[in-house]
Amino acid sequence: TIKLDVRLIAATNRNLKLAVKERSFREDLYYRLNVVSVTLPPLRERREDISLLATYFLAKHGAKSKLPLLGISPEARACLLSYDWPGNVRELENAVERAVVLRSGDVILPEDLPDSVLEAQGADAPLAKYHATVQESKKQLILKALAAANGNYTEAAKTLGVHPNYLHRLVRNLNIRQQ
Repeated sequence: TIKLDVRLIAATNRNLKLAVKERSFREDLYYRLNVVSVTLPPLRERREDISLLATYFLAKHGAKSKLPLLGISPEARACLLSYDWPGNVRELENAVERAVVLRSGDVILPEDLPDSVLEAQGADAPLAKYHATVQESKKQLILKALAAANGNYTEAAKTLGVHPNYLHRLVRNLNIRQQ
């Protein structure tokens, strides 16, 4: 016999009371686990936490980056705040980590965020119009540079003053098809 003192913390997004009634979750296990119950509303219902969490995740993932990182631009922060976060905190962390990895400057900009976050702005939002205009301008610049370089990505990247890997990522992210 080994004496053991254990505390078990379990989390779920399912309604376990309902699952017990439907017999899809064991009743005895439910009562063993349900000593102290904490209900945490989804991130979309506590928007005041988004900025704080984004700053925390920025520091966490920015510390791993070799490039300097000053913060999140007000426009990118507005995008984060307006998104509903169906994946909750994990989705926010992934979005911030992605922005840290893919950023092109020392500040996280809206274009560094996932498309799903940007699309939530809505077509009539000023930031969405700005973002769509910037995206279209980027597409045209890239297409002109690729045409001038006869499809050579390395030459087009030199013309644009960006790294060839970044150019490839832009072409993929902006869904550019060469004519």
